Amino acid sequence: MNVDWEERWNVDRLRTYRADRSRAALAASNLGALLLFDFNNIRYVTSTHIGEWARDKMTRYALLTRGGTPHIWDFGSAAKHHRLNCPWLAQENIHAGMVGLRGAVAPDAGLFRAAAREIRDLLKAEGVHDMPLGVDIAEPPMLAALEAEGITVVDGQQVMLDAREVKSIDEIILLNTACAMVDGAYQRIAEQLKPGVRENELVADVTKFLFDLGSEHVDNINAVSGERCSPHPHVFSDRIIRPGDQAFFDIIHTFLGYKTCYYRTFNVGSASDAQRDAYKQAREWIDASIELMKPGVTTDQVAKVWPKAEAFGFSSEMECFGLQFGHSVGLFLHERPIISRLNSLDHPVELKEGMVIALETYCPAKDGYSAARIEEEVVVTAEGPVVITKFPSDELFVANAY
Repeated sequence: MNVDWEERWNVDRLRTYRADRSRAALAASNLGALLLFDFNNIRYVTSTHIGEWARDKMTRYALLTRGGTPHIWDFGSAAKHHRLNCPWLAQENIHAGMVGLRGAVAPDAGLFRAAAREIRDLLKAEGVHDMPLGVDIAEPPMLAALEAEGITVVDGQQVMLDAREVKSIDEIILLNTACAMVDGAYQRIAEQLKPGVRENELVADVTKFLFDLGSEHVDNINAVSGERCSPHPHVFSDRIIRPGDQAFFDIIHTFLGYKTCYYRTFNVGSASDAQRDAYKQAREWIDASIELMKPGVTTDQVAKVWPKAEAFGFSSEMECFGLQFGHSVGLFLHERPIISRLNSLDHPVELKEGMVIALETYCPAKDGYSAARIEEEVVVTAEGPVVITKFPSDELFVANAY
């Protein structure tokens, strides 16, 4: 999806932007370095990736020091591959590394201690040993090993969130491309959403469709229909679709690292007044929040246009968290800012040009079991909000009407 005869996304510009943002965020903090175990932070800082199979193993890590260049420790032969194929990284900064595969190799084997000593020596060599080390996520034995070497460990995730919050033109192009793939997936669902098909069949078909289009990973597809719609279970099942069902879907997938979060609601064959009313209300709530996606607006202003928990059947904002909701999306599914009545009213965050925000609303129907769910991804620009999720959603979509 890149050619030599049109200007699309530029890989060198993308790598440079992310590296510069990371260094600037670190320089603006009180930290001497960042030690990163989260795959998405590692990718943001080093532009390396070895597949989703390794995400839950906590064995890859990267180090960025104040004023330095990134180090990467990767799984076995991946380090040698990086030396051959990643010329933007210093060859001497690419290391093989392994700290235990989430305990499968016990801490007593000493891998954590060895890694901590290597990191200590690098911090000393780069002149930041006496400053705090920011860590995003880590296993307890890793934290203990670092502290045993006299390293002060603090939260580094906030620094990385600072770096990632404003997207470059290349990141926005990649996010837009990822959404275009889901546009097509929803067309496929609309054509196949008929009585007799199961939720899991739709999930399987869409997963293949996205991989065929070039998806790097299909993180999750919610397929929720009929009586499963209210309350929202946040997971698909093997339920058989029936005539008149309301059904909503959330397609989360990754294209070159960048994710989608993109809900649509359909009815199967026909729709009742209660189902149409629920959809209309969810649409009104999301339109009100889209209108506010402008630089300088604060997230408490956005959260206030959404209903209180009690107004749509919940006892607290915690219990309905994620239903009337906004979140930035990028290499992470949930980046800053997180917008909801749970946190935004007392701790507002200012929207900035270049943020890409996914906005989600949910409305249960008066029939007691149907519900409407809509989500749009919006780029915050100086000229106003730009919606990049394009499958039709102004009105309730009745698939295969009869």
